[in-house]
Amino acid sequence: MIILVLNCGSSSIKYQVFDFSHGCDMRAKGLIERIGLSDGIFTHKPSGKDQYKVVTDIPDHTNGIDMVIKALTDPVHGVINSISEIMAVGHRVVQGGEKFQESVLIDENVKKAIELYCELAPLHNPANLKGILSVEKVMPGVPQVAVFDTSFHQTMPDHAYMYAIPYEYYEKYKIRKYGYHGTSHKFVASKAAKILGKDIHNMKIITCHLGNGSSMAAILNGISVDTTMGFTPVDGLIMGTRTGDIDPGVLTYLADKEHLNYTGISNLINKKSGMAGISMLSSDMRDLETAAADGNPKARLALRMFAYRVKKYIGAYTAAMNGLDLLIFTGGIGENDFNMRKMICSDLEYLGIVFNPEANDGVRGRDLVISKPESEVMVMSITTDEEFVIASDTRHIVEHQTVK
Repeated sequence: MIILVLNCGSSSIKYQVFDFSHGCDMRAKGLIERIGLSDGIFTHKPSGKDQYKVVTDIPDHTNGIDMVIKALTDPVHGVINSISEIMAVGHRVVQGGEKFQESVLIDENVKKAIELYCELAPLHNPANLKGILSVEKVMPGVPQVAVFDTSFHQTMPDHAYMYAIPYEYYEKYKIRKYGYHGTSHKFVASKAAKILGKDIHNMKIITCHLGNGSSMAAILNGISVDTTMGFTPVDGLIMGTRTGDIDPGVLTYLADKEHLNYTGISNLINKKSGMAGISMLSSDMRDLETAAADGNPKARLALRMFAYRVKKYIGAYTAAMNGLDLLIFTGGIGENDFNMRKMICSDLEYLGIVFNPEANDGVRGRDLVISKPESEVMVMSITTDEEFVIASDTRHIVEHQTVK
């Protein structure tokens, strides 16, 4: 079974093609950028072949997906003979609200629900829906599956996901913590348990998905019981340009002092803050580490703040689960930034963590234990693969539907 995985943004489409005929092979991947502009960029990389790149007019998502299909079936750059070989399409959908606790086959009711939840994820769900509707036009009749960022966290207890605001706002608007990065947290926790030969249903795990967008999850016996992102992805850890946790009184104060309206506050907490705001330099951890090594005090402060926030949540989630067996680092920063992993894991001996600097130093993009053998809590670097999770869920749902 060949499955196309799509992750549609407001002006972009990421894609991968998986072939489950013999195991699981990734046949191709690519990226379309600057949709809606005259100088759109299409990058296509078939497995075992040279990368193909073109700059052209890409008016909308339908045109973009049509370009993807043409590239996949191209005699030179393609990896399949015909569009009919694609048996299903899996979509990353950011917000599924309380309705979706697992991935689902897309029908009219699912599309209406995704549209409804655009209010909760206005930067993501509309683009995800565009991708679904575009596939209907380009590949009519092909089954589509929605894999939600939020579904893995729907196991959180109410005392973890509720906010201390009038309960009527939950009843009226469903304001609560939803959490995101669910596919990544689910994947790396399961992958690490398998590597260790342990039963995930008898483990206390903290997963740290650290990147330009960052979140952590407390996973007790295989299910999410808490996570750092909240009603929106702004909450929790400090991120590239997002504030993370902040006293809401700061925002009302700044709104008054700086004469900021709703849009101004939204831009402040989403686009102007985080590592970029603190350092006044960059949102990229690599730039900040270079600057910190050169003595830049703001860059050093940003790095210390990032590590401190992660470390605090490690302690909090260990308390929430009454212990910890495994700490996992993943994501662009978690998998590659060995200096940040070292900063976070310093002075955690009280939790039973005995970090191994020698095993950690220089490790990028590998699955590896980075704690010492005597450590009561194991620490690992684990590579994530959200697209594989989407493809696997899509395959399972479509095959199950066929059996029915």
